[in-house]
Amino acid sequence: MSTFFIEKKAVPTDEAVNSIRICRPDSFVDDLGGLTEPQINFINAQKFLAEAGQTLILPAEDGKISTILFGAGKSEYSYTNSPILIGSLASILKSGYYEIVSKPDTWTEELIAIFWGLGVYKFDKYIKDQPVPPVLICSNEAVTQESTNIVTALHRGRSLINTPPNDMGPVALQQSAQDVADRFGATLNSIVGDELLQHNYPMIHAVGRAAAEPPRLVELKWGNQDNPKLTLVGKGITFDSGGLDIKSAAGMRIMKKDMGGAAHVLALGEMIMAANLPINLTMYLAIAENAISANAFRPSDVLSSREGLSIEVDNTDAEGRLVLGDALTKAAEANPDLIIDFATLTGAARVALGPTLPPFFSNRDEPVSNLLQSGTDQVDPFWHMPLWKPYLSLLSSPIADMKNAGGSFAGAVTAALFLQKFVGDTPWMHFDVYGWNPTNSPSKPKGGEIMSVRAIYHWLKNGGLKAR
Repeated sequence: MSTFFIEKKAVPTDEAVNSIRICRPDSFVDDLGGLTEPQINFINAQKFLAEAGQTLILPAEDGKISTILFGAGKSEYSYTNSPILIGSLASILKSGYYEIVSKPDTWTEELIAIFWGLGVYKFDKYIKDQPVPPVLICSNEAVTQESTNIVTALHRGRSLINTPPNDMGPVALQQSAQDVADRFGATLNSIVGDELLQHNYPMIHAVGRAAAEPPRLVELKWGNQDNPKLTLVGKGITFDSGGLDIKSAAGMRIMKKDMGGAAHVLALGEMIMAANLPINLTMYLAIAENAISANAFRPSDVLSSREGLSIEVDNTDAEGRLVLGDALTKAAEANPDLIIDFATLTGAARVALGPTLPPFFSNRDEPVSNLLQSGTDQVDPFWHMPLWKPYLSLLSSPIADMKNAGGSFAGAVTAALFLQKFVGDTPWMHFDVYGWNPTNSPSKPKGGEIMSVRAIYHWLKNGGLKAR
Protein backbone atom coordinates (compact mmCIF):
# COMPACT_ATOMS: atom_id res chain seq x y z
CA MET A 1 0.00 0.00 0.00
CA SER A 2 1.06 3.62 -0.54
CA THR A 3 2.30 5.94 2.20
CA PHE A 4 -0.39 8.43 3.25
CA PHE A 5 1.03 9.89 6.46
CA ILE A 6 4.48 10.61 7.81
CA GLU A 7 5.98 12.25 10.89
CA LYS A 8 7.76 15.52 10.24
CA LYS A 9 11.09 14.12 11.40
CA ALA A 10 10.80 11.47 8.69
CA VAL A 11 10.42 13.90 5.78
CA PRO A 12 13.49 13.74 3.51
CA THR A 13 15.63 16.85 4.00
CA ASP A 14 15.66 17.65 0.29
CA GLU A 15 11.86 17.65 0.01
CA ALA A 16 9.77 20.81 0.24
CA VAL A 17 6.85 20.85 2.66
CA ASN A 18 3.72 22.65 1.47
CA SER A 19 1.61 24.36 4.12
CA ILE A 20 -2.19 24.20 4.29
CA ARG A 21 -4.37 26.66 6.20
CA ILE A 22 -7.92 25.48 6.91
CA CYS A 23 -10.11 28.55 7.33
CA ARG A 24 -13.60 29.54 8.49
CA PRO A 25 -15.50 32.36 6.72
CA ASP A 26 -15.88 34.36 9.94
CA SER A 27 -12.21 34.25 10.91
CA PHE A 28 -10.01 33.46 7.93
CA VAL A 29 -8.83 37.07 7.53
CA ASP A 30 -7.30 36.82 11.00
CA ASP A 31 -5.48 33.64 9.93
CA LEU A 32 -3.58 35.29 7.09
CA GLY A 33 -0.67 36.57 9.13
CA GLY A 34 2.66 36.26 7.38
CA LEU A 35 1.26 36.65 3.87
CA THR A 36 2.48 39.40 1.60
CA GLU A 37 0.30 42.21 0.33
CA PRO A 38 0.33 40.78 -3.24
CA GLN A 39 -0.85 37.43 -1.87
CA ILE A 40 -3.69 39.07 0.06
CA ASN A 41 -4.66 40.98 -3.07
CA PHE A 42 -4.62 37.68 -4.97
CA ILE A 43 -6.94 36.13 -2.38
CA ASN A 44 -9.37 39.01 -2.76
CA ALA A 45 -9.20 38.89 -6.55
CA GLN A 46 -10.00 35.17 -6.52
CA LYS A 47 -12.96 35.83 -4.18
CA PHE A 48 -11.82 33.27 -1.66
CA LEU A 49 -14.30 33.35 1.23
CA ALA A 50 -13.42 30.07 3.01
CA GLU A 51 -16.69 28.47 2.00
CA ALA A 52 -16.94 24.72 2.52
CA GLY A 53 -14.50 22.96 0.19
CA GLN A 54 -13.25 26.15 -1.47
CA THR A 55 -9.57 25.85 -2.37
CA LEU A 56 -6.98 28.45 -3.33
CA ILE A 57 -3.30 27.75 -4.00
CA LEU A 58 -1.16 30.81 -3.33
CA PRO A 59 1.97 31.03 -5.48
CA ALA A 60 5.33 32.17 -4.16
CA GLU A 61 7.54 34.59 -6.09
CA ASP A 62 9.43 31.67 -7.67
CA GLY A 63 6.19 30.11 -8.94
CA LYS A 64 6.15 27.29 -6.40
CA ILE A 65 3.41 26.79 -3.82
CA SER A 66 3.53 29.31 -1.01
CA THR A 67 0.54 28.02 0.92
CA ILE A 68 -2.83 26.43 0.28
CA LEU A 69 -6.02 27.93 1.66
CA PHE A 70 -8.92 25.56 2.22
CA GLY A 71 -12.41 26.52 3.28
CA ALA A 72 -14.01 24.72 6.22
CA GLY A 73 -17.39 26.43 5.85
CA LYS A 74 -19.53 27.88 8.61
CA SER A 75 -18.56 27.48 12.24
CA GLU A 76 -21.65 25.42 13.09
CA TYR A 77 -20.20 21.89 13.02
CA SER A 78 -22.12 19.44 10.86
CA TYR A 79 -21.55 16.54 8.50
CA THR A 80 -21.25 18.84 5.49
CA ASN A 81 -18.61 21.11 7.03
CA SER A 82 -16.70 18.49 9.00
CA PRO A 83 -13.17 17.19 8.32
CA ILE A 84 -14.67 14.94 5.62
CA LEU A 85 -14.18 17.97 3.35
CA ILE A 86 -10.39 17.61 3.43
CA GLY A 87 -10.69 14.56 1.21
CA SER A 88 -11.70 16.80 -1.69
CA LEU A 89 -8.44 18.71 -1.33
CA ALA A 90 -6.32 15.58 -0.97
CA SER A 91 -7.87 14.14 -4.13
CA ILE A 92 -6.62 17.00 -6.33
CA LEU A 93 -3.15 17.63 -4.93
CA LYS A 94 -0.05 16.41 -6.70
CA SER A 95 2.41 14.07 -5.00
CA GLY A 96 4.54 15.74 -2.35
CA TYR A 97 4.52 16.54 1.37
CA TYR A 98 1.83 18.67 2.99
CA GLU A 99 1.38 20.03 6.51
CA ILE A 100 -1.68 21.57 8.19
CA VAL A 101 -0.46 24.77 9.88
CA SER A 102 -3.85 26.07 11.05
CA LYS A 103 -7.30 24.53 11.41
CA PRO A 104 -10.59 24.93 13.29
CA ASP A 105 -10.51 23.60 16.84
CA THR A 106 -13.34 21.16 16.09
CA TRP A 107 -11.31 19.49 13.33
CA THR A 108 -9.16 16.89 15.08
CA GLU A 109 -5.86 15.82 13.61
CA GLU A 110 -7.05 12.21 13.66
CA LEU A 111 -10.12 12.89 11.51
CA ILE A 112 -8.20 15.14 9.14
CA ALA A 113 -5.70 12.33 8.62
CA ILE A 114 -8.42 9.71 8.08
CA PHE A 115 -10.29 11.76 5.50
CA TRP A 116 -7.07 12.78 3.79
CA GLY A 117 -6.31 9.10 3.38
CA LEU A 118 -9.80 8.32 2.12
CA GLY A 119 -9.67 11.23 -0.29
CA VAL A 120 -6.47 10.10 -2.02
CA TYR A 121 -7.86 6.60 -2.71
CA LYS A 122 -7.83 5.50 -6.34
CA PHE A 123 -8.62 2.05 -7.67
CA ASP A 124 -5.63 1.77 -9.99
CA LYS A 125 -5.09 -2.00 -10.07
CA TYR A 126 -5.65 -2.15 -13.83
CA ILE A 127 -3.95 1.15 -14.71
CA LYS A 128 -0.40 1.08 -16.05
CA ASP A 129 0.80 4.41 -14.64
CA GLN A 130 -0.19 4.49 -10.98
CA PRO A 131 -0.08 7.95 -9.37
CA VAL A 132 1.81 8.59 -6.12
CA PRO A 133 -0.56 10.11 -3.54
CA PRO A 134 0.22 13.30 -1.62
CA VAL A 135 1.54 12.63 1.89
CA LEU A 136 0.21 14.41 4.99
CA ILE A 137 2.62 15.21 7.81
CA CYS A 138 1.23 14.19 11.22
CA SER A 139 2.44 15.54 14.54
CA ASN A 140 3.08 12.28 16.37
CA GLU A 141 3.64 8.59 15.90
CA ALA A 142 0.34 7.51 17.48
CA VAL A 143 -1.77 9.49 15.00
CA THR A 144 0.41 8.37 12.13
CA GLN A 145 0.21 4.68 13.01
CA GLU A 146 -3.49 4.41 13.85
CA SER A 147 -4.50 6.53 10.86
CA THR A 148 -2.38 4.37 8.60
CA ASN A 149 -3.95 1.19 9.99
CA ILE A 150 -7.51 2.47 9.59
CA VAL A 151 -7.04 3.92 6.12
CA THR A 152 -5.16 0.85 4.91
CA ALA A 153 -8.03 -1.39 6.03
CA LEU A 154 -10.59 0.86 4.35
CA HIS A 155 -8.58 1.04 1.13
CA ARG A 156 -8.31 -2.75 1.01
CA GLY A 157 -12.04 -3.06 1.62
CA ARG A 158 -12.85 -0.58 -1.13
CA SER A 159 -10.55 -2.38 -3.54
CA LEU A 160 -12.14 -5.75 -2.80
CA ILE A 161 -15.50 -4.28 -3.79
CA ASN A 162 -14.09 -2.52 -6.85
CA THR A 163 -12.32 -5.60 -8.20
CA PRO A 164 -14.30 -7.03 -11.15
CA PRO A 165 -15.98 -10.40 -10.61
CA ASN A 166 -13.71 -12.25 -13.03
CA ASP A 167 -10.91 -11.53 -10.53
CA MET A 168 -13.00 -11.61 -7.33
CA GLY A 169 -14.93 -14.86 -7.34
CA PRO A 170 -15.38 -17.16 -4.35
CA VAL A 171 -11.82 -18.50 -4.58
CA ALA A 172 -10.27 -15.03 -4.74
CA LEU A 173 -12.40 -13.71 -1.90
CA GLN A 174 -11.31 -16.60 0.30
CA GLN A 175 -7.70 -15.88 -0.64
CA SER A 176 -8.18 -12.24 0.38
CA ALA A 177 -9.41 -13.48 3.76
CA GLN A 178 -6.37 -15.75 3.97
CA ASP A 179 -4.11 -12.75 3.30
CA VAL A 180 -5.69 -10.90 6.23
CA ALA A 181 -5.33 -13.96 8.45
CA ASP A 182 -1.66 -14.33 7.52
CA ARG A 183 -0.89 -10.68 8.28
CA PHE A 184 -2.24 -10.89 11.81
CA GLY A 185 -1.71 -14.50 12.81
CA ALA A 186 -5.39 -15.44 12.64
CA THR A 187 -6.47 -18.99 11.81
CA LEU A 188 -8.66 -19.66 8.77
CA ASN A 189 -10.86 -22.63 8.00
CA SER A 190 -13.30 -23.12 5.15
CA ILE A 191 -16.10 -25.48 4.17
CA VAL A 192 -16.43 -25.67 0.39
CA GLY A 193 -18.90 -27.02 -2.15
CA ASP A 194 -20.76 -30.22 -1.27
CA GLU A 195 -19.02 -30.23 2.13
CA LEU A 196 -21.55 -27.53 3.01
CA LEU A 197 -24.30 -30.14 2.83
CA GLN A 198 -22.31 -32.58 4.94
CA HIS A 199 -21.81 -29.89 7.60
CA ASN A 200 -25.41 -28.63 7.43
CA TYR A 201 -25.18 -25.31 5.59
CA PRO A 202 -27.86 -26.05 2.98
CA MET A 203 -28.86 -22.48 2.14
CA ILE A 204 -25.30 -21.35 1.34
CA HIS A 205 -24.97 -24.41 -0.89
CA ALA A 206 -28.29 -23.80 -2.66
CA VAL A 207 -27.47 -20.20 -3.53
CA GLY A 208 -24.00 -20.94 -4.87
CA ARG A 209 -24.28 -24.38 -6.45
CA ALA A 210 -24.97 -23.08 -9.97
CA ALA A 211 -21.69 -21.15 -10.23
CA ALA A 212 -18.42 -22.36 -11.74
CA GLU A 213 -16.62 -21.77 -8.43
CA PRO A 214 -18.26 -23.55 -5.49
CA PRO A 215 -19.78 -21.69 -2.54
CA ARG A 216 -18.09 -21.72 0.84
CA LEU A 217 -18.22 -20.63 4.45
CA VAL A 218 -14.94 -19.10 5.59
CA GLU A 219 -14.13 -18.78 9.29
CA LEU A 220 -11.33 -16.64 10.79
CA LYS A 221 -10.42 -16.69 14.47
CA TRP A 222 -8.09 -14.33 16.36
CA GLY A 223 -7.45 -13.14 19.90
CA ASN A 224 -7.35 -14.31 23.48
CA GLN A 225 -10.24 -16.62 24.31
CA ASP A 226 -10.61 -14.96 27.73
CA ASN A 227 -11.60 -11.64 26.13
CA PRO A 228 -15.20 -10.66 25.27
CA LYS A 229 -16.43 -12.56 22.22
CA LEU A 230 -17.29 -10.64 19.05
CA THR A 231 -18.46 -12.41 15.91
CA LEU A 232 -18.66 -10.61 12.56
CA VAL A 233 -20.69 -12.09 9.71
CA GLY A 234 -20.51 -10.86 6.12
CA LYS A 235 -22.52 -11.50 2.99
CA GLY A 236 -20.05 -12.46 0.25
CA ILE A 237 -22.04 -12.78 -2.99
CA THR A 238 -19.22 -12.20 -5.46
CA PHE A 239 -21.66 -11.47 -8.27
CA ASP A 240 -25.43 -11.33 -8.15
CA SER A 241 -27.23 -11.98 -11.41
CA GLY A 242 -30.45 -12.26 -9.45
CA GLY A 243 -30.56 -15.98 -10.21
CA LEU A 244 -33.56 -17.25 -12.16
CA ASP A 245 -35.41 -14.11 -11.03
CA ILE A 246 -32.82 -12.33 -13.12
CA LYS A 247 -32.00 -8.67 -12.62
CA SER A 248 -32.26 -6.07 -15.37
CA ALA A 249 -29.08 -5.04 -17.16
CA ALA A 250 -29.00 -1.78 -15.21
CA GLY A 251 -29.69 -3.56 -11.93
CA MET A 252 -26.89 -6.05 -12.57
CA ARG A 253 -24.27 -3.52 -13.65
CA ILE A 254 -22.63 -2.95 -10.25
CA MET A 255 -23.43 -6.30 -8.66
CA LYS A 256 -19.76 -7.01 -8.19
CA LYS A 257 -20.37 -5.02 -5.01
CA ASP A 258 -22.66 -7.69 -3.56
CA MET A 259 -19.74 -9.15 -1.63
CA GLY A 260 -19.46 -5.80 0.15
CA GLY A 261 -20.61 -7.26 3.47
CA ALA A 262 -17.61 -9.59 3.48
CA ALA A 263 -15.34 -6.65 2.62
CA HIS A 264 -16.78 -4.74 5.60
CA VAL A 265 -16.06 -7.67 7.92
CA LEU A 266 -12.47 -7.95 6.73
CA ALA A 267 -11.93 -4.19 7.06
CA LEU A 268 -13.28 -4.07 10.62
CA GLY A 269 -11.43 -7.24 11.54
CA GLU A 270 -8.19 -5.76 10.23
CA MET A 271 -8.66 -2.61 12.33
CA ILE A 272 -9.35 -4.65 15.46
CA MET A 273 -6.32 -6.87 14.94
CA ALA A 274 -3.97 -4.03 13.95
CA ALA A 275 -4.90 -2.20 17.16
CA ASN A 276 -4.65 -5.43 19.18
CA LEU A 277 -7.96 -4.70 20.88
CA PRO A 278 -8.81 -7.03 23.80
CA ILE A 279 -11.40 -8.99 21.82
CA ASN A 280 -11.90 -12.68 21.09
CA LEU A 281 -12.74 -12.24 17.41
CA THR A 282 -14.46 -14.63 15.02
CA MET A 283 -15.37 -13.75 11.44
CA TYR A 284 -17.65 -15.66 9.08
CA LEU A 285 -17.84 -14.95 5.36
CA ALA A 286 -20.77 -16.60 3.58
CA ILE A 287 -19.40 -16.71 0.03
CA ALA A 288 -21.20 -17.66 -3.17
CA GLU A 289 -21.97 -16.44 -6.67
CA ASN A 290 -25.68 -16.21 -7.47
CA ALA A 291 -25.46 -17.60 -10.99
CA ILE A 292 -27.84 -19.20 -13.48
CA SER A 293 -27.52 -22.76 -14.77
CA ALA A 294 -29.52 -25.97 -15.01
CA ASN A 295 -29.03 -26.71 -11.30
CA ALA A 296 -29.76 -23.21 -10.00
CA PHE A 297 -32.19 -22.93 -7.11
CA ARG A 298 -35.66 -21.85 -8.19
CA PRO A 299 -38.56 -19.67 -7.09
CA SER A 300 -40.98 -21.92 -5.15
CA ASP A 301 -38.21 -24.27 -3.95
CA VAL A 302 -38.37 -25.04 -0.24
CA LEU A 303 -34.93 -25.04 1.39
CA SER A 304 -33.85 -26.47 4.69
CA SER A 305 -31.57 -24.40 6.92
CA ARG A 306 -28.99 -24.96 9.65
CA GLU A 307 -31.47 -23.45 12.11
CA GLY A 308 -34.02 -26.13 11.22
CA LEU A 309 -36.48 -23.71 9.64
CA SER A 310 -37.89 -24.44 6.20
CA ILE A 311 -37.71 -21.52 3.77
CA GLU A 312 -39.85 -21.12 0.67
CA VAL A 313 -37.97 -19.27 -2.07
CA ASP A 314 -40.22 -16.39 -3.06
CA ASN A 315 -37.48 -14.69 -5.07
CA THR A 316 -34.01 -15.96 -6.00
CA ASP A 317 -32.77 -12.36 -5.92
CA ALA A 318 -33.29 -12.35 -2.15
CA GLU A 319 -30.34 -14.70 -1.82
CA GLY A 320 -28.18 -12.73 0.60
CA ARG A 321 -30.43 -13.39 3.58
CA LEU A 322 -30.29 -17.12 2.79
CA VAL A 323 -26.51 -17.40 2.98
CA LEU A 324 -26.48 -15.13 6.03
CA GLY A 325 -29.10 -17.29 7.75
CA ASP A 326 -26.84 -20.33 7.86
CA ALA A 327 -23.80 -18.25 8.84
CA LEU A 328 -25.68 -16.43 11.61
CA THR A 329 -26.91 -19.73 13.01
CA LYS A 330 -23.33 -20.97 13.18
CA ALA A 331 -22.23 -17.71 14.80
CA ALA A 332 -24.93 -17.92 17.48
CA GLU A 333 -24.03 -21.50 18.39
CA ALA A 334 -20.85 -20.29 20.10
CA ASN A 335 -22.87 -17.89 22.29
CA PRO A 336 -20.76 -14.78 21.62
CA ASP A 337 -21.28 -11.54 23.50
CA LEU A 338 -22.26 -9.80 20.26
CA ILE A 339 -22.86 -10.66 16.61
CA ILE A 340 -22.61 -7.92 13.99
CA ASP A 341 -23.50 -8.68 10.39
CA PHE A 342 -22.92 -6.57 7.30
CA ALA A 343 -24.73 -7.06 4.02
CA THR A 344 -25.60 -5.23 0.82
CA LEU A 345 -29.03 -6.64 1.46
CA THR A 346 -31.94 -4.55 0.22
CA GLY A 347 -32.80 -1.89 -2.31
CA ALA A 348 -35.50 -0.85 0.15
CA ALA A 349 -32.83 0.51 2.50
CA ARG A 350 -31.64 2.81 -0.25
CA VAL A 351 -35.19 3.96 -0.99
CA ALA A 352 -35.68 4.76 2.69
CA LEU A 353 -32.34 6.39 3.51
CA GLY A 354 -30.37 6.82 0.29
CA PRO A 355 -26.92 5.49 -0.60
CA THR A 356 -24.82 7.14 2.13
CA LEU A 357 -26.82 6.56 5.33
CA PRO A 358 -27.00 2.84 6.21
CA PRO A 359 -29.79 1.57 8.43
CA PHE A 360 -28.91 -0.67 11.33
CA PHE A 361 -31.08 -2.93 13.45
CA SER A 362 -30.41 -4.30 16.93
CA ASN A 363 -32.20 -6.75 19.19
CA ARG A 364 -30.76 -4.89 22.19
CA ASP A 365 -31.45 -1.25 23.11
CA GLU A 366 -28.46 -0.74 25.44
CA PRO A 367 -25.69 -0.08 22.91
CA VAL A 368 -27.71 1.98 20.44
CA SER A 369 -27.20 5.51 21.79
CA ASN A 370 -23.43 5.14 22.29
CA LEU A 371 -23.03 3.56 18.88
CA LEU A 372 -24.99 6.35 17.20
CA GLN A 373 -22.86 8.91 19.05
CA SER A 374 -19.73 7.20 17.75
CA GLY A 375 -21.12 7.51 14.24
CA THR A 376 -21.60 11.24 14.76
CA ASP A 377 -18.19 11.74 16.38
CA GLN A 378 -16.37 9.85 13.63
CA VAL A 379 -18.43 11.39 10.79
CA ASP A 380 -19.44 7.85 9.85
CA PRO A 381 -23.22 7.99 10.29
CA PHE A 382 -25.96 5.37 10.24
CA TRP A 383 -29.60 5.28 11.31
CA HIS A 384 -31.39 3.08 13.83
CA MET A 385 -34.38 1.24 12.36
CA PRO A 386 -37.06 -0.86 14.11
CA LEU A 387 -37.46 -4.62 14.18
CA TRP A 388 -41.22 -4.20 13.84
CA LYS A 389 -42.63 -7.61 14.73
CA PRO A 390 -46.07 -7.18 13.08
CA TYR A 391 -44.31 -7.22 9.70
CA LEU A 392 -43.30 -10.84 10.26
CA SER A 393 -46.67 -11.73 8.76
CA LEU A 394 -45.33 -10.50 5.41
CA LEU A 395 -42.90 -13.45 5.46
CA SER A 396 -45.61 -16.06 6.03
CA SER A 397 -45.65 -19.08 3.72
CA PRO A 398 -48.52 -21.57 3.35
CA ILE A 399 -46.10 -24.48 2.83
CA ALA A 400 -42.97 -23.60 4.87
CA ASP A 401 -41.97 -21.94 8.12
CA MET A 402 -41.44 -18.69 6.22
CA LYS A 403 -40.50 -17.33 2.82
CA ASN A 404 -37.40 -15.36 1.92
CA ALA A 405 -39.03 -12.15 0.68
CA GLY A 406 -41.93 -10.09 1.96
CA GLY A 407 -43.11 -8.06 -1.00
CA SER A 408 -42.75 -4.34 -1.61
CA PHE A 409 -43.57 -2.99 1.85
CA ALA A 410 -40.85 -2.31 4.47
CA GLY A 411 -38.28 -4.41 2.63
CA ALA A 412 -35.33 -3.48 4.85
CA VAL A 413 -37.35 -4.28 7.99
CA THR A 414 -38.65 -7.64 6.74
CA ALA A 415 -35.13 -8.63 5.67
CA ALA A 416 -33.84 -7.82 9.16
CA LEU A 417 -36.73 -9.74 10.74
CA PHE A 418 -35.83 -12.72 8.55
CA LEU A 419 -32.22 -12.62 9.78
CA GLN A 420 -33.31 -12.27 13.40
CA LYS A 421 -34.85 -15.74 13.19
CA PHE A 422 -31.32 -17.19 12.97
CA VAL A 423 -29.62 -15.53 15.97
CA GLY A 424 -31.90 -16.66 18.79
CA ASP A 425 -31.40 -14.53 21.89
CA THR A 426 -27.77 -13.64 21.10
CA PRO A 427 -27.12 -9.86 21.11
CA TRP A 428 -27.05 -8.91 17.45
CA MET A 429 -26.74 -5.93 15.13
CA HIS A 430 -27.45 -5.89 11.41
CA PHE A 431 -26.06 -3.23 9.05
CA ASP A 432 -27.74 -3.01 5.64
CA VAL A 433 -24.99 -1.17 3.76
CA TYR A 434 -24.94 0.00 0.15
CA GLY A 435 -21.18 -0.50 -0.17
CA TRP A 436 -20.96 1.93 -3.07
CA ASN A 437 -20.58 5.64 -3.76
CA PRO A 438 -22.73 6.44 -6.82
CA THR A 439 -20.93 9.77 -7.38
CA ASN A 440 -17.73 11.49 -6.29
CA SER A 441 -17.99 13.49 -3.06
CA PRO A 442 -15.43 14.61 -0.45
CA SER A 443 -13.48 11.59 0.86
CA LYS A 444 -15.86 9.29 -1.03
CA PRO A 445 -14.72 8.63 -4.61
CA LYS A 446 -17.20 6.90 -6.87
CA GLY A 447 -17.08 3.14 -6.46
CA GLY A 448 -16.74 0.68 -3.59
CA GLU A 449 -17.20 2.04 -0.08
CA ILE A 450 -16.84 0.75 3.48
CA MET A 451 -19.56 2.23 5.70
CA SER A 452 -20.12 2.40 9.47
CA VAL A 453 -16.96 0.42 10.22
CA ARG A 454 -14.87 3.30 11.59
CA ALA A 455 -17.63 4.20 14.02
CA ILE A 456 -17.97 0.61 15.19
CA TYR A 457 -14.20 0.28 15.58
CA HIS A 458 -14.04 3.36 17.83
CA TRP A 459 -17.06 2.14 19.79
CA LEU A 460 -15.26 -1.15 20.38
CA LYS A 461 -11.99 0.63 21.18
CA ASN A 462 -13.79 2.71 23.82
CA GLY A 463 -15.17 -0.36 25.58
CA GLY A 464 -18.48 -0.81 23.79
CA LEU A 465 -18.28 -4.61 23.82
CA LYS A 466 -19.25 -6.08 27.18
CA ALA A 467 -18.96 -9.70 28.26
CA ARG A 468 -22.33 -11.19 29.20
